[in-house]
Amino acid sequence: MISSGSELVKYYHNVLEIMIFFPFIFFDIADLKEQITLFKGVLLTCCVFFMYFRRRIYGPNLIDVPVKSYMRLLFEEVLNPFYVFQVCSIILWTIDNYYYYASCILIISILSISISLHEIRKQSTTLRNMLVKGTLSNGCLLFISEEQCVSSLDLVPGDCLIIPQEGLLLPCDAALLGGECLVNESMLTGESVPVLKTSLPSADGRFSADSERRHTLFCGTQLIQAKGGRSDGTGAVAVVTSTGFFTAKGRLVSSILYPQPTNFRFYRDAAKFLLFLAAIALGGTVYSVVLLVRFKASWLELVVRSLDIVTIVVPPALPAALTTGTIYAQRRLKKLGVFCISPPRINISGKVSVFCFDKTGTLTEEGLDVWGVMEGGPAGFSELVPDPRRLNPGPMLSGLACCHTVALLRGQPLGDPLELKMFQSTGWTLQEPEADGLDSEFGDHRVLAIMRPPPQLEPGVGGAVAIVGRFPFSSTLQRMSVVTVAPGGQSLLCRPETVPVHFSSTLGHFSADGLRVLALGYKPLDANTDFRNLTFLGLLMMKNLVKPESAEVINMLRLANLRTVMVTGDNILTAVNVAKSCGMVGSDEKVIFVKATPHTPHSTPTLRFSLGDGGSAQDNTEAGFGYHLAVNGRSFAALCDHFPEYLPKVLMRTTVFARMAPEQKTQLVKELQKLNYRVGMCGDGANDCGALRAADVGVSLSEAEASVASPFTSKTENISCVPLLIREGRCSLVTSFSLFRYMALYSLIQFCSVLILYTMQTNLSDLQFLFCDLVLVTLLAIVMGRGGPSSALHPSRPPASLLALPVLGSLFIHTCVIVTGQVVALLLTTSQDWYVPLNATRPGEDNWPNPEDSSVFALSGFQYIIMAVVVTKGHPHKEPLYRNGEEHLSVTDVHIILSEGLMKQHILDVCFYVQLLISCKICKCQIQRII
Repeated sequence: MISSGSELVKYYHNVLEIMIFFPFIFFDIADLKEQITLFKGVLLTCCVFFMYFRRRIYGPNLIDVPVKSYMRLLFEEVLNPFYVFQVCSIILWTIDNYYYYASCILIISILSISISLHEIRKQSTTLRNMLVKGTLSNGCLLFISEEQCVSSLDLVPGDCLIIPQEGLLLPCDAALLGGECLVNESMLTGESVPVLKTSLPSADGRFSADSERRHTLFCGTQLIQAKGGRSDGTGAVAVVTSTGFFTAKGRLVSSILYPQPTNFRFYRDAAKFLLFLAAIALGGTVYSVVLLVRFKASWLELVVRSLDIVTIVVPPALPAALTTGTIYAQRRLKKLGVFCISPPRINISGKVSVFCFDKTGTLTEEGLDVWGVMEGGPAGFSELVPDPRRLNPGPMLSGLACCHTVALLRGQPLGDPLELKMFQSTGWTLQEPEADGLDSEFGDHRVLAIMRPPPQLEPGVGGAVAIVGRFPFSSTLQRMSVVTVAPGGQSLLCRPETVPVHFSSTLGHFSADGLRVLALGYKPLDANTDFRNLTFLGLLMMKNLVKPESAEVINMLRLANLRTVMVTGDNILTAVNVAKSCGMVGSDEKVIFVKATPHTPHSTPTLRFSLGDGGSAQDNTEAGFGYHLAVNGRSFAALCDHFPEYLPKVLMRTTVFARMAPEQKTQLVKELQKLNYRVGMCGDGANDCGALRAADVGVSLSEAEASVASPFTSKTENISCVPLLIREGRCSLVTSFSLFRYMALYSLIQFCSVLILYTMQTNLSDLQFLFCDLVLVTLLAIVMGRGGPSSALHPSRPPASLLALPVLGSLFIHTCVIVTGQVVALLLTTSQDWYVPLNATRPGEDNWPNPEDSSVFALSGFQYIIMAVVVTKGHPHKEPLYRNGEEHLSVTDVHIILSEGLMKQHILDVCFYVQLLISCKICKCQIQRII
């Protein structure tokens, strides 16, 4: 067995294969099933011998974030290619007596490395302390005849853990064996509503924490209260399933420490373009070597001057300059309540072409209102009853009152908003059982909750109902159920019923109106808890209103040529209605339903298309692009399995994905990415965490400042943050393009200046180099990144390739203009009557100032300014240049100083120091704004 330092997880070696390693599975599934079976008869954990054996294998239950020493961090930081290049450049400049610039870069590099080391170590220390504080605790292990209190560090998979009634901060992942727990999972999902977890049923099949989330307690979540798990009715019992970095919290921490690299074309092209600049530097080096050999320069001067060309063409400040626009964008987003934990994703958001939205809580309001109830029977449906309190006492009313997972916390009911509304609509009250949960009123059954009707109802079938078992809502089964008893202990809800003849048409009618429709059924239970063949009771209709901002934002995105998609677990007709209400589907556009069926022993896979109004899909061929597809989860699965050749075509035209399980949402995002879409995902983080993390840009609507569920978290609980993020992303991407082109042109301008002056046997002075490199270019690069986004989204998206023909073509044309201008300036200077050629016998510093150097330097200074204005893009993705006051001020300031320097050459040094002070002041203001 080995431990991987890069992922902080353990692997085991398959001795039957060469160099094959597998992640170490902590707990055998068969053991878990056996543990559950044994628990039903007697509380049990592994014997002491096996407990110590497992501790030796698994190690301590600790999510340990390594905090590296300053020396190791320094060694790793200095080995960065960027800093290695800078160190070599500083050594070269020192040998060349270029002390000013070398000293400045050395000081800046030391400060940068020191700040970076301090921040890295501070973040690691803070994260480690937070994790240790949230993990270290004491817990009780349950043996056959005794309980033993141990440290959470000693917990291993297979241990039976006793959860106290008052709850705790769980230090591991565990499957709940007995009792119920009210859990706050906001740290993992961003969901602020506590979730009720119930005991794992002893059913066959392989245990999976993802599919059994309602029965799994996750590490790092706060257990608010536990009950019904022990003989006295207090606390709960769970079996540890995973520890350390194999827990849900451990995987999240690992993803933070070792994030998945962003595969963005802009960054790939940037590396390739640097190689192109390196090739230009090689050509310049060869040219300078030929010149210096011709001028009989010393070997030291030949080496120094040749390598100096490399430091000019490949700018060391390029990586820092590219982050300027991202830093400003992140700061503006934070002011608007959008928090980012992955800054490189801001640029990627500028290229998003498809944005997926969850429905409930994202496009629509979080809560639902009861719209009405209809009882059903063999003769059909009864009249619609708007208020469930008006129902006659009977199975329907009792079902509405008890079929939920609502729990009491300090006297206040908590639970899923839908279930809470349903329960409150009945007017019944929720009562917690006393002490051990055994209630003589209900035949000494161990009761989880008691539902009592209003006092005005007569006792009988409409009397109190006790819940003795809960099966929470399952996304896979798309249902939930409870087991209840009536006073005296006899089974309740036992009257046989049948489904009305017009069930499908009635369901379709209400669903098409955008209502959330729930069906209620019941059956008597015996020892075999089979939930099939239920007796139909009726329908509950709930209205989920669309948020007022949704339609406006969707319309804004559609006008910007951004495709919008709804991904929901709700009914397909309800989802289509909401899509029409919020503008995803236009009023004059058709909806075609895609129905795919899998292979069965009695039928072959089929794929059919039908219009929403009952027509045939062929009737809509003349509509062209005026139609949308709608697919449910079952059809999506059948498409992936049996019709992969049609899947890309369906994905490109589908607007509504309904009845999608959480794992299907993640799969959908990945399938869209395979079609070269840049995919955005917006949800509340409750059941779409996987999709939010898989998307190129994931936005979680949460009250927390930062959520581990996605790269972006918005404190505004509507989708108005999406266009803001896309506008900032496009602005940041355009800014990065501009800065990259500017830094490349800056290098080429100085490269041309130096080669021309090498030809004339002279060079720029140290102060001139320092003025261009540290003051002029750095100042302009900083203020160029400050420009904000445009006020509206444009239908076109900014380019993402630096190697595109327009980009390379513009750089080539600009370079030709730059070279031509400097050569013309030099020729005009040498053609003047007052021109005196250089004295080749005097050393270079004794020839300063000279006409050749002054003409080339002055013109190159204006070229830096002009190029900053030329490459700075405004419309359509960024605000105009004239609105960026600081850039306008800096350009004007530098222009005046250079103009004065042309009239009086010796005043250049004085102007340099004046400009340095002004630049430092502006840079200080910029830094304060960023912080």
